Amino acid sequence: MASQPPLTVSDFASALDVSRETLDRLEIYETMLRQWQKTINLVGRRTLDDVWRRHFLDSGQLCRLLGGAKTVADIGSGGGFPGLVIAIMTGGAVTLVEADNRKAAFLREVSRATGANTKVIAGRAEDTQAIPAEAVTARALAPLSKLLALAEPWVRPGGQCFFMKGAAVADELTDAKKFWDIRFDLVPSLSDPSGAILCVKEFHHV
Repeated sequence: MASQPPLTVSDFASALDVSRETLDRLEIYETMLRQWQKTINLVGRRTLDDVWRRHFLDSGQLCRLLGGAKTVADIGSGGGFPGLVIAIMTGGAVTLVEADNRKAAFLREVSRATGANTKVIAGRAEDTQAIPAEAVTARALAPLSKLLALAEPWVRPGGQCFFMKGAAVADELTDAKKFWDIRFDLVPSLSDPSGAILCVKEFHHV
């Protein structure tokens, strides 16, 4: 992935069939991300060199998998990936759960500036009153076994979870299956050849 040239805004828009209006809102997000990054570590500094691939395409690709879900809970939102991107691109109601107060403030400001339909909760997912949603998302938050435990209260009956995983996803699945019965699909990532999106359709304690 490091050898790829940075993804352009127009290439991003083409890859996900993004409207000009939506792209304008995402560009506001990008500008604010770069501004706030100077004082808060929202994303890895080097990832800003390819921000449209590493963050916006990485997050936006989930929109095609959500199956029309109108409510989403994004656990450990950080700089808003993937939850805030999903809110901007789909117009759905997204709950952003982020323990760091400064990052939560950033999420509120970007939501205001872009008109995103979000509710920002400054707290840890496990310590917060869950607002169950049709879809639960998370990126780079925890190993799968722990992630399922965190997500369980947040997903409605019949809902699904979408977890963005790297090359170690097979090992995480092997470990998680010791504690969970999982029905899932693995979808190759558009942004990272070594990554995948783990689409969990159903899960129960063993």
